[in-house]
Amino acid sequence: MSLVYLRHATKADVPAIMEIIADAKALLKADGSPQWQDGYPDEAAIRRDIMAQQSWILMVDNQIAGTAAQVIGDDANYHEITGTGWQNNDDPYATIHRIALSKAFAGQHLSHYFFSALISTAYQDGIRNFRIDTHQLNQRMQAIATSLGYQFRGIVHVAEPGDNARRAYELNLTD
Repeated sequence: MSLVYLRHATKADVPAIMEIIADAKALLKADGSPQWQDGYPDEAAIRRDIMAQQSWILMVDNQIAGTAAQVIGDDANYHEITGTGWQNNDDPYATIHRIALSKAFAGQHLSHYFFSALISTAYQDGIRNFRIDTHQLNQRMQAIATSLGYQFRGIVHVAEPGDNARRAYELNLTD
């Protein structure tokens, strides 16, 4: 069994994070998805996440295996949603963005661990409502989200160029 843990990213982690982002962009492209094919997320976005203490990395045996941003607070992209809409509009929520795993760790089912660890950190801070969005063609992320109990709530449009419609999911936990 490997040692697997979560920690905040630092500026020194940026090259490894960008390599993981490049892996994810290539995978999305191979799947035919236009998501992340326009330069986003770029190094500036990752550095902003780090400065805001919203950037997390998944460590496996002292190697960076994954990257994600977890943002606690209102997301303007989620104000307008078509479909059933958000179940919980009253409580604060955490949104997981820019999540990706290194191709060097493919097939190890680390995405579920990564999500669980991120959710646990926010849960400890009193957050019980979680949201995520992904492109319609990103079947991998949709499968992960639903397997973790996220419910499809509708379509949102994100502040990105091009095809910016995203499938929006919500997870509500209790105490």
